[in-house]
Amino acid sequence: MHFDVFNGDADGIIALLQLRLAEPKDSTLVTGVKRDIQLLDRVGAVAGDRVVALDISMQKNKAALEKILAAGAEVFYADHHQAGDIPQNANLAAHIDLDANICTALIIDQLLEGRFRTWAMTAAYGDNLIAKADQLADEMELNLEQKAQLKELGTLINYNGYGSEVEDLHFHPAALFQALLAYDDPFAVIADQHSPFHVLRKAYQADMDEALSISPTYRSAEVALFELPNQASSRRVSGVYGNHLANQNPSSAHAVLTENGDGQYTVSLRAPLNNKQGAGDICALFPTGGGRAAAAGINALPKEQLNAFIEAVERYYRD
Repeated sequence: MHFDVFNGDADGIIALLQLRLAEPKDSTLVTGVKRDIQLLDRVGAVAGDRVVALDISMQKNKAALEKILAAGAEVFYADHHQAGDIPQNANLAAHIDLDANICTALIIDQLLEGRFRTWAMTAAYGDNLIAKADQLADEMELNLEQKAQLKELGTLINYNGYGSEVEDLHFHPAALFQALLAYDDPFAVIADQHSPFHVLRKAYQADMDEALSISPTYRSAEVALFELPNQASSRRVSGVYGNHLANQNPSSAHAVLTENGDGQYTVSLRAPLNNKQGAGDICALFPTGGGRAAAAGINALPKEQLNAFIEAVERYYRD
């Protein structure tokens, strides 16, 4: 059997999209909402099977990865999140790059020598790597309108991945991947009036209009906090809203808090764009937290720990 295991955001979907455009393959798709990253737990691979793992932290999937390798399956692993100690195994091909200006789709782009670069740029825009995506777009001599189109598509695919469960999403990430696989070029998705792009565009605007009407609940020199109500639209928009806030004020960190309804918050933290480090380290201080240097999150932050979270953010960026 062949398993394609991928994060349900723009980076994970488009990383796999490039691979399957280059090498079509029938596979079992394993994915979920963006925060559902311990996906290798769902893979029952045995000797002779092959697993492709994309855009999920190796550190968070370490036990499952070692189990799969011990069973004799082959694993191709590409990611830009915390990896921990990478297992030394002949059946593991690991492509890990923790640079704050790279994403998994760009790692795949390098391996495929730019064969589907417009898709890779779309993922970079979706992952809020705007400067990197613009650089690649300039190298391809894309105009401002084309850049804006790829940025919007990447943002919309990323937006679709946010939610506490797949029922919050407009498209299951596996279904969105399969729909996009029909297009070898992102501009074709935008041109097709029946593509997911147009469904997501309308939904995104409605969700963002709600979020943009909310004032910060806390602001200091180091961080601004925005609290969204306990509803599906808040869960959908939290990540892209955090990216929007970061782009509006690049010298500050931003945290978007969404009420879970159980006395806890889901937290999306963005490091200052002028200092893209620390978000993953800060969130990892809390039991359900983690992520990468520029963007990270906490799945369940008890409300009584909110002040400790604020203090951790301010301490990191003040120092």
